[in-house]
Amino acid sequence: MNLFEFFVGPFVTYGFMSRALVGAVVIALSAAPVGVFLMLRRMSLTGDAMAHAILPGAGVGFLLAGLEILPMTLGGFAAGLIVALLAGLVSRLTIQREDTSLAAFYLISLALGVMLVSLRGSSVDLMHVLFGTVLALNNDALIMIGAVATISLVSLALIWRPLFAECLDPNFLRSVSGAGQAVHLIFLALVVLNLVGGFQALGTLLAVGLMMLPAAAARFWVARLEALCLVAIGIGVASSYVGLLLSYHLSVPSGPAIILVAGAIYLLSLLIGNRGVIRTRLVPPRHRIA
Repeated sequence: MNLFEFFVGPFVTYGFMSRALVGAVVIALSAAPVGVFLMLRRMSLTGDAMAHAILPGAGVGFLLAGLEILPMTLGGFAAGLIVALLAGLVSRLTIQREDTSLAAFYLISLALGVMLVSLRGSSVDLMHVLFGTVLALNNDALIMIGAVATISLVSLALIWRPLFAECLDPNFLRSVSGAGQAVHLIFLALVVLNLVGGFQALGTLLAVGLMMLPAAAARFWVARLEALCLVAIGIGVASSYVGLLLSYHLSVPSGPAIILVAGAIYLLSLLIGNRGVIRTRLVPPRHRIA
């Protein structure tokens, strides 16, 4: 086997591999910048909670139409928004913080979603919903993922400046502009939208992986916002390619392989990145000679 057959052959020979690569790369293009903003706003665990929150809606869509893309996508998006709004409402009407109420709602959502899928489906259907089937993406799924990415990137470009300002000082943005709350809600909708897009390929439990791991890894290499987004996208794309390649040659599940590659890049960045452990803690700083 030559190098071309090893590194490119699977994606040229098999249509399911090429569709999986296109789907995963588009998800990375859309989700990685959202993950960067989640990280900068110290809301990383919110993404994980929201990934579980979409499960009841996807379960209702599954009960109504089986493993059809549109009902499960619309159901998941609606469920995610409802949970986000309920968590915010509880935090404003009670003494409980938003992160606590979000954790409570996502646990309820996870249990309810598993229950709904189990009512009609088999264990195979449940595994499909929880962990996705990136190798089974069809043209309809790719169109849906592309639409999600387009809406997400355009919306992110429109709210880029106020969103960045809110990352730096949310109280300042709210004091000088009434757009702070609207930007926050739009951003939460983008988080849910990207999780729903990734859900078809990676399932509800792994969809957040391509959102947060590339963003977290990029933080160890660069500091500027634009560079963070570009590096995070690059890591997400590389993770998708290498993960799918490993899944093909080693006969391992594709979704977990993609996320594990992203996790390996994160750990490597943690150690040897420009802002990683070795350079900031173990290598003595250079002193200039006057």
